[in-house]
Amino acid sequence: MTTTAPTDTANAIVPDFDSPERTGRKLAIICSKGNLDMAYPALILANAALGEGVETHLFFTFWGFDMITKSTMADLKFTIIGNTATHMPQGLGGLPGMTAMATSKMKKTIAALDVPDVPEFLEQIVASGGHLWACRMSADMNHLTEADLYDEVEAIISATDFIEKTDGAQLLFI
Repeated sequence: MTTTAPTDTANAIVPDFDSPERTGRKLAIICSKGNLDMAYPALILANAALGEGVETHLFFTFWGFDMITKSTMADLKFTIIGNTATHMPQGLGGLPGMTAMATSKMKKTIAALDVPDVPEFLEQIVASGGHLWACRMSADMNHLTEADLYDEVEAIISATDFIEKTDGAQLLFI
């Protein structure tokens, strides 16, 4: 016999998508990973939010900096090591050429869906009104300046500045 916990819907928070209060919505996405498979969720969600008229801010920190660094942004990798969702034996990931093969396959699969590569996707997000911010601490740790970053990054700012800019926003950490 299975039991289920009682559900109290009286106190549930359910958004009213038809409410006029929807205007002024903000979405803040923190991009902390620079792997190819971790770049796309943030970019797709940002693009979707912009399409719905949501003010959207992306904050690139730690390894997420690879998404906006000129020298790495077009060459993000996908590896099966540590990614059990690939359903492949983890030992294969250590073989020479596996990361290149996995990256190539993922890029082809994404391109077949008419999803742009990372630099083009960032360009589309900016053209749609999205805001790109780089983390001050990550820039300092990696000795990077604005000259090293994608030209459309608005500034290198502190985490505190990002919190201020996105006051009241829904927050996603990827």
